[in-house]
Amino acid sequence: MMFFENTKRAFAIAVFLMLFGVVMPFLMVIRLVESTFFLNFLSFGASVLGMLVGVMAVAMRNVGRRTKDSEDDYYKK
Repeated sequence: MMFFENTKRAFAIAVFLMLFGVVMPFLMVIRLVESTFFLNFLSFGASVLGMLVGVMAVAMRNVGRRTKDSEDDYYKK
């Protein structure tokens, strides 16, 4: 997947989505932003999507490291 080739960018997007998913409900609770059906689902969706993107970014980073390590070991034999 082209999106996960740069895992730092994917992880940054995941952090932003998760922060949005936490900050928006907090702003709704303190009544700074009006709680609407759309904003509730948007913040929930952003939180879930951020968690999913973050897990995938960490997994792709580990796959990249494992592939690089196995290539290094192949040439040492």
